[in-house]
Amino acid sequence: MLQTLPTPRLTLRLCEPRGFCAGVDRAIQIVVLALKKYGAPVYVRHEIVHNRYVVEGLETLGAVFVRELSDVPDDGQPVVFSAHGVPKSVPAEAASRELLYLDATCPLVSKVHKQAMLHVKRGRHVLLIGHKGHPEVVGTMGQLDDGTVSLIESEADVAAFDPADPDALGFVTQTTLSVDDTAGVVAALQAKFPNLQAPSSDSICYATTNRQDAVKAAAPGTDLFLIVGAPNSSNSMRLVEVATRAGALASALVQRASDIPWHLVSDGATLSMSAGASAPEIVIDEIIDAFRARYDISVELVRTAEENENFPVMRSLRDTPLLPADMAFVHGEGASALAAGSR
Repeated sequence: MLQTLPTPRLTLRLCEPRGFCAGVDRAIQIVVLALKKYGAPVYVRHEIVHNRYVVEGLETLGAVFVRELSDVPDDGQPVVFSAHGVPKSVPAEAASRELLYLDATCPLVSKVHKQAMLHVKRGRHVLLIGHKGHPEVVGTMGQLDDGTVSLIESEADVAAFDPADPDALGFVTQTTLSVDDTAGVVAALQAKFPNLQAPSSDSICYATTNRQDAVKAAAPGTDLFLIVGAPNSSNSMRLVEVATRAGALASALVQRASDIPWHLVSDGATLSMSAGASAPEIVIDEIIDAFRARYDISVELVRTAEENENFPVMRSLRDTPLLPADMAFVHGEGASALAAGSR
């Protein structure tokens, strides 16, 4: 008689909060509502958020993603600007062409734009702490005139920076940075420039901070920490770094279940998982199902904050009904229900 081998066991620590933030949810809603109101195609300049599952899902509904406004034909259909924000030259160009445009910039990114412009209004040169080439950084720098803003990426940049007036400086940050790394850069700036002016409120958004805090709480004792997200997602990549620094033996970014590094998972291991702010819950469920197929899973929830923020869409779309089915391809069923059915 054949003896059945016992199913290997796995402890899964599932972070909360994780995944979609209010800004990402609003941006996706804008594209879906625009498709319902105006019909296909709806053009979207750049990826609406940094997640291929979301982008491909919107494409199936009729969204057409373009690199620049020059790729948008004059056919009367709307164009949506991504959640990361755009330089002020982009809406100006759209207006000059009489394009119907919908700005899906996250309100917290717009807040950084206003903070930067306020520094300039008060006679300060702006230091933007962020990553060169990131769409949000391009958009923020594009709010200001040439010569009024400098990008600072690291403490080495601080050491090399030699302003015309060291007593007339103000800083803002990209919203999706590592909280700890940014604190080090800000401390270096403040040490070198004692009269440096901070923004009126923290530029790093609540969702970035909350997700990093949850990862820090789950990391100690973790054998492998998986972050669901995209390689071009700044907040997702920062979570991978935070997991290792906070005590996880290893961390990895995965976009879908097919990316799971199975060779790093063993019987009795402790796996932790979170997701960047643009990763949909349905992909998280897919990855958990892949582990369930191989392991007897015990789920532990690591909750460090509760999020109930909601950013409304623009008035022109608020009368268009949004049904649960309209967002089903990105939302899916919440994985937090796993706790109730775990062994």
